Amino acid sequence: MEAQAASEMRAAAVKVPAVTLLFWVLKILATTLGETGGDAVSMSLNLGYLVSTGIFAVLFVLAVAAQIRATTFRPWLYWATIVASTTVGTTLADFVTRSMGIGYLGGSLLLVALLLGSLALWHRTLGSVSVSSITTPKAEAFYWTTIMFSQTLGTALGDWTADSAGLGYTGAAAVFGGLLLLVVVLYYGTSVSRTALFWAAFVLTRPLGAVVGDFLDKPVDHGGLALSRFTASAVLLGAMVVLLLVVPQRAADRQH
Repeated sequence: MEAQAASEMRAAAVKVPAVTLLFWVLKILATTLGETGGDAVSMSLNLGYLVSTGIFAVLFVLAVAAQIRATTFRPWLYWATIVASTTVGTTLADFVTRSMGIGYLGGSLLLVALLLGSLALWHRTLGSVSVSSITTPKAEAFYWTTIMFSQTLGTALGDWTADSAGLGYTGAAAVFGGLLLLVVVLYYGTSVSRTALFWAAFVLTRPLGAVVGDFLDKPVDHGGLALSRFTASAVLLGAMVVLLLVVPQRAADRQH
């Protein structure tokens, strides 16, 4: 009976955070950290994109497994999994676009297709892609798969906007920041699907974090500040830790 009760509790629990201002601040910090941290391992440590992707992929899979096995919302575990997804997304996107020679635009288009395909399959299988509906291991698996695709897309899209499109890091940050502002306006001023707006914002925060991360650690002659990747990563991680310690988080409300 106890085993059955635990199983039912695990299936019913929503183990993702409520979507608040803190959520978005932490998400942007995490995506920026994913860029600087991924580059630190693949470039500064000279491990290369493939080896780094393998390392971060293992960490991501372990974190997702722990997240799915958890019976309640655990903020530290959730955000550790998000950070793992952003770092593997950074090195995987760099491997696909640079080492495989697909290019930023080709990689972005491929990842957009994978992201939309993941959302479509998720909706077709479970009937909803809302955060409040993530109450089963299957829904969590779709959720984290979708997140991984969105994090990988963000790096490729950010690089394409900043480099290939010639906007530079600050110009690209302004574009993605403006698009996020548009999502906010639509949220408060229209009746557009809240779920659609959530995923739009979730996707857009990744390229924003990617270009901000590049701005922090790229050379000055490339439009960056030339900060140490490890220093930038430590500062971003510290900011996340402080926010998680100081500001309480709650789980999203369950969909009825």
